[in-house]
Amino acid sequence: MTSALENNVYNFDRKLLARMTGALGDNKTIGKLCADLGQVFTEFLPDIFQNETGLDIEIGYGGFDTGLKSELIAKLGNGVALSDTILRNWCPDFILSCDSPIIITLMEVLLGAPPTAIEEPKPRNLSNIELDVATMVFEKIAEVLKSAVNAPGGFEPTLSRPYNASQRPAADPDVADVYAACVNVTMGLGPVLSTFSIIVPQQVLLKTNIVFPKGVGQARKAKTAWTEQLEQQVRRSAVTLEARINLQSLTLDTISRLQPGDVIPFQDIKDVRVEVNANGRDMYTCEFGRSGAKYTVRIKDTQGSENDILRHLLS
Repeated sequence: MTSALENNVYNFDRKLLARMTGALGDNKTIGKLCADLGQVFTEFLPDIFQNETGLDIEIGYGGFDTGLKSELIAKLGNGVALSDTILRNWCPDFILSCDSPIIITLMEVLLGAPPTAIEEPKPRNLSNIELDVATMVFEKIAEVLKSAVNAPGGFEPTLSRPYNASQRPAADPDVADVYAACVNVTMGLGPVLSTFSIIVPQQVLLKTNIVFPKGVGQARKAKTAWTEQLEQQVRRSAVTLEARINLQSLTLDTISRLQPGDVIPFQDIKDVRVEVNANGRDMYTCEFGRSGAKYTVRIKDTQGSENDILRHLLS
């Protein structure tokens, strides 16, 4: 009896359990949250660096990745600096990372080297002095992050001293790994383009309401509203469709003598293939038919997704 019961015990699917408990989201939802967070950094962080260092550092959203937290950290490689970070009432354990080349370049610039004269460094472990520079970078990133996630209580982030990824201790086997998202943001200074990342559990991210700084959020909302209005207008617009049917080949002599009333057969014998286009682009593959007194075409296949078609009509 005991053996039978044991044979009916199955391990619960880890991903399914995570989805059921709100610890794992779909890519569309996670991607939207990561993009919004990346947008805040893009429009807010350059001014902070400008005020602090006098440098024009270009910031851009670099996409996102998902997976187990340990796997995402491993993907960063050894040429990055890491900081274990806490933001009370938002997340008790997340990771900030930054590629070493931008830290090395920042230190050289702060010591007087012109940004345009610096050759892009190769990723490597940072020295203690360079890790001090990384501290300043992480503090500014955390400052923007705090404003973006709007955690209750207004607590300041708590950051560990930055350390090289190669020096990260092994994961505690008694602590369960969690599904996380890695938000990537590019940093450009002179010829150097690097990336910093925020690795945060998806369970935390899914409960986060991204807040845009004053002015930035309003401009973004206005732009989004305009884009949505334009898309809706396109969806309502009338588009002229043309159907093309291949006819049987005829000689030039026969074509030159065609008269009203003459008949030219379709090339296809059974199901007549019809290509339907709009604005010069083929969009549907159809078959020829008839409904009552009207001739019709029945759609059999599409030439691209709904978004592809909309992009073509907008262009």
